[in-house]
Amino acid sequence: MPSTNVVRRVFKPALFLLCLLPLASLVWRAFELGGTNLGANPVEKIQDTLGQWGLRLLIITLAVTPLRDWFNAAWLIQLRRMLGVYAFFYILLHFLTWLILDQDLYWAGILPDIADRPFITIGFLALLLLIPLAVTSTNGMMRRLGRRWKTLHRLIYLIVLLGIWHYYWQVKADVREPLIYLAITLVLLGWRVWKVRRRLLPSHRGADRPELREET
Repeated sequence: MPSTNVVRRVFKPALFLLCLLPLASLVWRAFELGGTNLGANPVEKIQDTLGQWGLRLLIITLAVTPLRDWFNAAWLIQLRRMLGVYAFFYILLHFLTWLILDQDLYWAGILPDIADRPFITIGFLALLLLIPLAVTSTNGMMRRLGRRWKTLHRLIYLIVLLGIWHYYWQVKADVREPLIYLAITLVLLGWRVWKVRRRLLPSHRGADRPELREET
């Protein structure tokens, strides 16, 4: 198991740079460096890529706790915050691309779009729910909120499902990718439900009591 220093000095910087790669690739292609470009509709390509990576990073964030338990890798928890903040970063850029580059800050059209187009409504709701999680991701906020911090951050379960729903309705035709994301998410959430139910079983509670273990 890597030490805390190794995680902080090696794994975290590596993850930081790795999470920047999708954005760097977009910038590279936007300026047509190396002969590559964003295709016929660059704004749509930027918007879709940012949204997809935001959703992927949300799911990876959700997977950290199960992976920690499955592989007895407690050090993975130290990477979860960075993954979550990067997920918010990409989703915020996704929204700002739609707001500024696609809608040109035309509020007379933006507000009805959010209200009348279901996939935009769902995506906007997911973003609103994600904001308090990003704001309270610091150590100071964790200490200040105490047990309420965990309750608040369970919103990620709903946010991921809303994000997948938003993506599913947006793609319209080829829905394989959002369905794959949904399947992965259901496995991760199902494992959490199983873990809670297992913890609440009378036999399991009894097994954790020292006096009962000695009797058996």
